[in-house]
Amino acid sequence: MTDALRDLPEGWTRTRLDRIATVNARIGWKALTASEYQPDGYAFLATPNIKNPEINFTDVNFISEFRYNESPELQLRVGDVLLAKDGNTLGIVNVVRHLPRAATVNGSIAVLRSFDMEPRFLRYVIQSSFVQGHIDSVKDGMGVPHLFQRDIKRFLLPSPPKEEQDRIANFLDAETSRIDRLVHSYGRLAKLAEERSQRVLDTSIEQFTNRIPLRYIVRFREGPGIMAADFHPSGVPLVRIAGLQGGEVTLNGCNFLDPEKVARQWSHFRLRLGDRLISGSATMGGVSVVKDPDLVGAVPYTGLIILRPAQPGIDMDYVEAFLRSTLFAQQIDLLKTGAAMQHFGPTHLSQIQAPLPSPGEQRLVAATASEALHHASRCKDLANRQVTLLHERRQALITAAVTGQFDVSTTSGRYVREGASA
Repeated sequence: MTDALRDLPEGWTRTRLDRIATVNARIGWKALTASEYQPDGYAFLATPNIKNPEINFTDVNFISEFRYNESPELQLRVGDVLLAKDGNTLGIVNVVRHLPRAATVNGSIAVLRSFDMEPRFLRYVIQSSFVQGHIDSVKDGMGVPHLFQRDIKRFLLPSPPKEEQDRIANFLDAETSRIDRLVHSYGRLAKLAEERSQRVLDTSIEQFTNRIPLRYIVRFREGPGIMAADFHPSGVPLVRIAGLQGGEVTLNGCNFLDPEKVARQWSHFRLRLGDRLISGSATMGGVSVVKDPDLVGAVPYTGLIILRPAQPGIDMDYVEAFLRSTLFAQQIDLLKTGAAMQHFGPTHLSQIQAPLPSPGEQRLVAATASEALHHASRCKDLANRQVTLLHERRQALITAAVTGQFDVSTTSGRYVREGASA
């Protein structure tokens, strides 16, 4: 962290967080349990509420006035900087710009209350690469990432004159808002492309109104009841649900089975090239295809269902398109209604009704669906690449601004580093 603060502009100094702000947090909430949450009351913020550009005071839990008053130092004020100090969200930071209702925070958030630094500037400093890198280096705690208050208090920070802090905060408010709007737009673009591809797929399926039970189109075979005791150091791959990735079956997360035991008990479950696998979980994960020759002869784990043609003339690409359709999803939802189903098996899938067009029409549907899905995938990849670049740009801009690498009043750049020019 000190390297980033070594060459500060004239008039800037270095300081420690505990010299410009108080740090308050707590471990637990005096035996507070979820059963005490109320329909209304005092907002009780958690880390999901502070991860977006604006703090979410709406989708929150509520606690009683008694619980709220137990910790007055955590009763939020405008200008408080909130820092996630636990778990996978560790390092997320936000600032209370307005307070629509009385609120406090749970034990995973530290409240930094500045008395000698512009709160928005403090927020951006903590978001900078050098502070986030420092957080990564000091986090600790029994397998769960954790920041202790003593570590937070020791954060080294740049401290420009107050007027400069205001200018930097105003500049970054405007620039990061612009970047955030672009990120949102790219996310919307990907969603629209996905919705369009789904409409194209659904239209191609729903044009055929004559439907028959799906069991006459495909055969279902669920993976055998394999236990952990059946695992073997090497041998026949056992495909797990983690191996269903991006529409293909992979060896990711696989275990192994004794080849002799497979030959004796589970030979009729062994996979072939072109087999389709789906998860029998209540979420009914997407369809994955066996394309890797190394997976020929592998066995699917319990809960994975193999799909194969039930009669000649069945195009499995068409079946795959149907399984991605809204028509299929709606029937699955109907089966769930009124039943606490955690698992779907061949018996449930046999109740699904599906169109069975001619082989030529099946191929046409499959081609249409493939083209639509490919278009959506390209749009999503493009959007994701742009979002990644925007996030990198945002981070570089924040780091450069709070360390004085360029003059934000002119954005001309005092000695702008690569990736941080304005």
